[in-house]
Amino acid sequence: MKPRETFHIEILGSEPDPILSRTSVRVEDLSAAEERALRLFARARAPQRAGVPAEAVRVIDGAGREVFFRSRFDAGA
Repeated sequence: MKPRETFHIEILGSEPDPILSRTSVRVEDLSAAEERALRLFARARAPQRAGVPAEAVRVIDGAGREVFFRSRFDAGA
């Protein structure tokens, strides 16, 4: 069994308070965290969702480093 790592996923809006939501996940690797982040980002950008629209998503590893970032302007977002 592979050890699991903790990653923090943040859904970002526009300034001045950019963090709309923050979720911690325990997954096997960074690619699983990226996949989960993109699903959360797609859900946050759904047209029927009320509130501030999501502008970006980022993944932060257990050491506090940003290891993944995707904005609504990136291809495939």
